[in-house]
Amino acid sequence: MYESLNINDFRHILYIIRDNHKKHDSLTHKQIRVYLNCMRELWSSEEMSCIPDSYSLPSIKKRNAYMGKGRLEAFSDGVIAIIITIMVLEIKVPHGFDLAALRPLLPVFLSYVLSFIYIGIYWNNHHHLLQAVRHVNGRILWANLHLLFWLSLIPFVTGWMGENHFAAMPVALYGTVLLLAAIAYFILTRTLISYHGKDSTLAIAVTGNFKEKISVVFYAVAIPLAFVNSWLACALYVLVAIIWLIPDRRIEKTLTS
Repeated sequence: MYESLNINDFRHILYIIRDNHKKHDSLTHKQIRVYLNCMRELWSSEEMSCIPDSYSLPSIKKRNAYMGKGRLEAFSDGVIAIIITIMVLEIKVPHGFDLAALRPLLPVFLSYVLSFIYIGIYWNNHHHLLQAVRHVNGRILWANLHLLFWLSLIPFVTGWMGENHFAAMPVALYGTVLLLAAIAYFILTRTLISYHGKDSTLAIAVTGNFKEKISVVFYAVAIPLAFVNSWLACALYVLVAIIWLIPDRRIEKTLTS
């Protein structure tokens, strides 16, 4: 059935394979080999030479050899789930049986709620961030671990801040961890863009990063402010959380378009 096709027909088929592979990553090596073997059997090397080398099987193999993002996503989700579990375990069960027994736990509970929201924001943004990329490398893995390191300290500073009723030093240290986590997230984003290119989907999506910049400013102000008025510093932390609770649809819009 192939005899009625000419070299241009198979060239067109190969272009479709290339484009479909780029967009959906749905073609297997076996499918690609079937098309290319048919071409090699039906035409001579001279006819095959008119097809650019960039569309040949070795280049497609090379593209498939990149490191996938699946394990990075799974590991990050697991660490974040453990962080939330550790935070809730810090809330000790009271020995009393009335509402008065819960009153001493109020600062711990409030600090837990704030940290839970922050962890949820990071998980949401991390999920959207990785939806805009397809491959990772060693630098990205380390940048992601750097982010997880600072997030893993949130249960400690959350418990310390709550147990000490939002005293100055714990509140300042809480803001320091949030600041360093924000910087780590920025580094992860830049590392992903560096790997995928300035014209990648992610690079286009994260332009105009107002939220990132204003968050860092608020953290930097809140840390020394904690030694003047710790409640004002906490108010800035809450304000940053509210800013990020408003959905950021840049990546979704870019992927849809």
